[in-house]
Amino acid sequence: MSETKIQTNNPVFDDFYPRIKKFLQAGVSEFLLDGKLVHGYRSPDSKPIWLRDHTLMMCGYKYFEKDMTSAVEHFAEMQAANGRLFDYFVIGEERENWAKYVRVPVEADVEYYLPVAVYAAWQATGDDEWLKRMLPHCEKALQYTMTHPWRWSSEYHLVKRAYTIDTWDFDYVDGRTPWLNFQIDDKTHFGIFHGDNSGFCDACNKLSFLFGHLGDHTKKAYWHATAEGVQERTNQLCWNGRFYTHRIPLDGFRIPGVDELAQLSLSNPYDINRGLPTHAMAVEIIKEYQRRRESTSAFAEWFSIDPPFPAGIFGDDKLLPGAYVNGGIMPLVGGELARAAFAHGFEAYGLDILQRYEKMIRETGETYLWYFPDGRPSTKETSTSPDARPTDGWGSSAMLDAFIEGLCGVTDQLKLFESIKLSPRWAVAELKHASVDLAYGASGAGIGYDWQLRDDGCALTIRAKQAHVDLHLLLPTGKQVAQVLVGGKATPFALSVLESSNYIDAAIEVEDKVELGIQFVE
Repeated sequence: MSETKIQTNNPVFDDFYPRIKKFLQAGVSEFLLDGKLVHGYRSPDSKPIWLRDHTLMMCGYKYFEKDMTSAVEHFAEMQAANGRLFDYFVIGEERENWAKYVRVPVEADVEYYLPVAVYAAWQATGDDEWLKRMLPHCEKALQYTMTHPWRWSSEYHLVKRAYTIDTWDFDYVDGRTPWLNFQIDDKTHFGIFHGDNSGFCDACNKLSFLFGHLGDHTKKAYWHATAEGVQERTNQLCWNGRFYTHRIPLDGFRIPGVDELAQLSLSNPYDINRGLPTHAMAVEIIKEYQRRRESTSAFAEWFSIDPPFPAGIFGDDKLLPGAYVNGGIMPLVGGELARAAFAHGFEAYGLDILQRYEKMIRETGETYLWYFPDGRPSTKETSTSPDARPTDGWGSSAMLDAFIEGLCGVTDQLKLFESIKLSPRWAVAELKHASVDLAYGASGAGIGYDWQLRDDGCALTIRAKQAHVDLHLLLPTGKQVAQVLVGGKATPFALSVLESSNYIDAAIEVEDKVELGIQFVE
């Protein structure tokens, strides 16, 4: 299992990972900094290595990338004394070939990405010593967020930010600049944005887990309690009954003609996958996307924000309704939505999203950060960004994550696939066989399984050096389980229902190989 490979005898699924791997490999960036090679992944619309983009693409490139740490480590090494982090670094973006480091002041999400990146890199490498060196930087970053007056609301004890569109990096201009505004000043309108707080909550939970792994239970408890508090306060303040309201103003300011209660913004699916809403709340968000798919004229419901803002109020005439982050259609939203759908009992919807995206990339050989609602891709001329490459790693890796964790159903619960949640959902795709092998490029650690569906049951062979497996397997519609055999012997199991989907649950220890037989009631 030294190579990631999915085989089903259906090219829709078999070619999915190889296609996205090529997109991701086109986004590699390398810079020589302080005499060391720093290796990372760039966004399709910008040459630098952004901490956010590099982190969010980890869920895709971790299956082949050998260097998971150099870029993360460099961001940590360049951390300010107060805990602040840079957004990005680059060499040679302009005529001068010096190194440039940038922090966009209006952004409040940068710091929480460091713990997320450290967690993902540690999972792929299994390097506890590296983890110990990184955790002080992670704590410092989150403490900065909770103490700096630009980042933390003393009223609500939640992350706050300037009036940006969702998580993006420019705010409402209000006549301050002739173009996009990135600075905080006396005209900045602060508010509470749900995506910042779901990301911060997720980072706190990951930090809690990592400290627990290293045996520091005091810090484990502290960060867990911090996450719980942020989750409770965000759900109380930002939830409107169907989804998370785009922002809650702290100064009472609202843009005339804009109904923020109606604006469904791109971080809603992220919120689900970060664990912010309850299952019932997640269901409402997914249903809202399904409703908008039925009513929209756009080719997909993967909106950056819907409905969009009026043209030009964020400082650039290119930010028309339906363009870029002002209502453009983003595969990154579709990928997160598909992953959420698989996890919350909407398997057919998750599969539908993956199939629509696969058709797009198969027919064109391209994938863009965003599209106009009529299906036209972004270009240099229509974007506020200086580049618009047809190899978007951000959205494609989100789709790949939904494919692997959602449809293939493999989630690493520890590191090096030593403890996994295994949720094969191939029954929804009406397949009879699937073989899945996953491996981390940095360590070679892997896990694999073969799944086969028959009329009287299904067979599952799990392959791993040594792993604890929490099985959560989707049953075909209408099927009931008589017994589960592990190595030919009956084993305890439970049945669970997620919306209208039925799953079988069992705990299994794997050493080298284990064969399961799931027998259906005749």
